[in-house]
Amino acid sequence: MKLPKELLNGGIIFIGIGAYFLLMNALGYADLFYLRLLNVFFVFYGVNRTIEMNINEGKKNFVDNAISAMITSLTGVFLSIVGLVAYSYMNGGDAYVKNLPESFLFGGNPSVNTYSICLLFEGIASSVIVTMLLMLYWNNRHITD
Repeated sequence: MKLPKELLNGGIIFIGIGAYFLLMNALGYADLFYLRLLNVFFVFYGVNRTIEMNINEGKKNFVDNAISAMITSLTGVFLSIVGLVAYSYMNGGDAYVKNLPESFLFGGNPSVNTYSICLLFEGIASSVIVTMLLMLYWNNRHITD
C-alpha cells in the first residue's frame, strides 16, 4: 500500500525536525532560540515537495494544491508535537520542560501540555504562512488553474 504524498512528506518534515533538534540538543545548542527558527526549512522542503509532486502528476488546481500543501505541513506539525510530548515525558515530564530555556516561549512554570499547545499554535501559524508563500511561488511559476 502506497502512502499518500501528504503523509509521506509530513513524515519527512517530522523526521527532519526531530533529527535537527536531537542534534542541536546533543551539540549543546538547544538553548539558542534563533537556531529553532531553522526548522522552517524542513517545513518548506516537505510542502514544496508535495506541490511539486502534484504538478508533476498534472494536478494544477490552485485550491487542491493548497489543501494538499496544508495537510502536509499540518501532518508534520502534529507528528512533531506528538514526538515532543513523548520525548518530554521520557526525560522527566514537567521537570524537563521547566529546565528548558525561558527564551523559547515564556517564563514561569509551563507544563508539558502548556508547552506543547503553545508550540502547536506556533506550528499551525507557520504552516499557514509556508503554504501561502509556496502557493504564491508556484502560482507565479505555473498557471495552475
